[in-house]
Amino acid sequence: YFYAGADSFRMVHTITYDGDAAKDFIRGLGVRFDVPMRDAAFDRHIRIAGEGRGFLTEAVKGITGLRRDPGAAIRTAQVKGEKLPDPATWDQRVTTRLQYIPTWGDYTLSQLSADGYTLRKRTKPGHTWITAGGGGRATGFGYVGGAGGGFSFGLRDFWEKHPAQLDIRGAAGDTAEVTLWLWSPEARPMDLRTYHDGMGQDTYPEQIEGLNITYEDYEPGFGTPYGIARTSELMFWANAATPSATALVDQAAAVRTPPQLAAAPEHVTKAGVFGGLFSPVDRSTPAKATIEDHLDFLFAYYKDQAEQRRWYGFWDYGDIMHTYDEDRHQWRYDVGGYAWDNSELSPDLWLWYAYLRSGRADIFRFAEAMTRHTGEVDSYHLGKWAGLGTRHGVQHFADSAKQQRISTAVYRRPYYFLTADERVGDLMHALVDSDETFLVLDPLRKIRTEPYEPDRNALSIGFGTDWSGLAAAWLTEWERGGPKAAKAEARLRSTMETIGAQPNGFVQGSGLYDLDTGKFAVAAEPVVSVSHLSAMFGLVEMCAELIGLVDEPEFEKAWLDYCRYFNATKAEQKERYGTDFGSLLLFQGHSRQDAYAAARSDDEKLAARAWQKFHDSDGYTKSMRWAKTDVEGPAVLEPGYENLRINTNETALFGLAAIQNLALVGDKLPG
Repeated sequence: YFYAGADSFRMVHTITYDGDAAKDFIRGLGVRFDVPMRDAAFDRHIRIAGEGRGFLTEAVKGITGLRRDPGAAIRTAQVKGEKLPDPATWDQRVTTRLQYIPTWGDYTLSQLSADGYTLRKRTKPGHTWITAGGGGRATGFGYVGGAGGGFSFGLRDFWEKHPAQLDIRGAAGDTAEVTLWLWSPEARPMDLRTYHDGMGQDTYPEQIEGLNITYEDYEPGFGTPYGIARTSELMFWANAATPSATALVDQAAAVRTPPQLAAAPEHVTKAGVFGGLFSPVDRSTPAKATIEDHLDFLFAYYKDQAEQRRWYGFWDYGDIMHTYDEDRHQWRYDVGGYAWDNSELSPDLWLWYAYLRSGRADIFRFAEAMTRHTGEVDSYHLGKWAGLGTRHGVQHFADSAKQQRISTAVYRRPYYFLTADERVGDLMHALVDSDETFLVLDPLRKIRTEPYEPDRNALSIGFGTDWSGLAAAWLTEWERGGPKAAKAEARLRSTMETIGAQPNGFVQGSGLYDLDTGKFAVAAEPVVSVSHLSAMFGLVEMCAELIGLVDEPEFEKAWLDYCRYFNATKAEQKERYGTDFGSLLLFQGHSRQDAYAAARSDDEKLAARAWQKFHDSDGYTKSMRWAKTDVEGPAVLEPGYENLRINTNETALFGLAAIQNLALVGDKLPG
């Protein structure tokens, strides 16, 4: 990316893995540039950032610290990176011996973990390396050049996405070579094999038994990384001269935390974007202040856990864990479906709505890292499952549940419309035709009781986790005016119309979708098929946006009915639908549907139920103990703190329910 008037340019680099994980081990992955070196060796400068504002500040041929002194002004000028005066003006005891001062042409900084980097240099190939320093977390920034010009370079999220490395080679010659290693060749080769051999889970019944013990949905051949991706961001400056120390610190800071234009929460709220489901932080009453405190507690908890548990690494950074193991005082990183979260129950949306209402930079950066990760590592971009994401597991791609609910554009939309990030825009555009994936893979293949073969004109697609993902991609393409905008709009309108026309609307659960017409067949008989998961992967947010944008009264009616009756009593459900919804969960998370229906219909009773379900049903109720318990060795690897009650499912749903209830029926909050 080059912009008129800018003093830097930017590179966005994506690797999409297309190898055979059993034999293709990537040794190194990098971006390389050549830099012309025209200055005298003593006017050539190396600058490599360490941690914070720290820098290695050296010349290719140093004239400081010598037995003979060229003069204080000359030494000072070299350290500043300024062009030195003619050597004829120096102390001649130095000038006549310059050829005996070594030139240091090669430098390497390697960050092989989140906690340590090493820096070394050598004169040239064939000679030993000399340790030049080390530390904790390097910025991932450097400069090579001279008084007559040079090149600054940096890799964002350098230590967070370890193993990373910076190389400078040949700085004593006519051309220096700079390599920014996204995967360091000094690390273990990238190993993307699955972590177990299947343990005899060869049939669906055996796999369901495995799910019942480790919560992992295993299936042979499904734990493949083929088609996952990872994006890296790099920044560069072409400098007319070696930058000052202050300028280099500023450049390194821009790599570490790129400037981001942002609108105030009040302005974003007034615009009514993203369904109007948030409002600015409000501590005007004790009851509201208590909820705000709990929201702050939860974000701080996950931010601290990421650090305490070291949720870092090239393929891992940006994700969080699913469930805690109170016996080991450790997240269940090695227990099947309890490990990496992979967007389960929409933590991405919790973070983005938390940012939209607060404007907090720390929340933005946390959400940004999650969006980068979940949209790429947790989803497929090549192969037969392109357009689908993977359910939570020990490895981001290990689980056999490949579904729309993870790859959904719902989780990418806030970041895209706040930043216009083109990589995320491309990811969402690629999902426009993901309805075709239902021909390839039936999400319910292991639990269907009736025979089913995918039929192009009669695909079984759920109105919840399936349709919400499709609708998000279609809406985004339409809004962006993409090349398939007309098709996307037509599919959005036709599916909204035919969901609204179902005998029981959303309560019908699913329908038979025709890929050629873009419509659901309207069922002849009413069916009640309600899952506690259906609305928890962005359906709530998509319906709020669509109802505000598309005039489809029957669709709105169907959605409001679903909102009213999920948290209703079994008797109320039976009176409306002829039967109740069965055993359900996640009432606190669904309280935001009560709030939405209450706000749309000005229903005081429903607003009261929203707050009752929020405070006194399941999830983090009034009895929740919002506390930190210190943990230290030998019980844990690293000291920190824990709260045994916290898990990511309930955190995401509490966060979304709190934010949306305050926005929709905050004036009805008791106390």
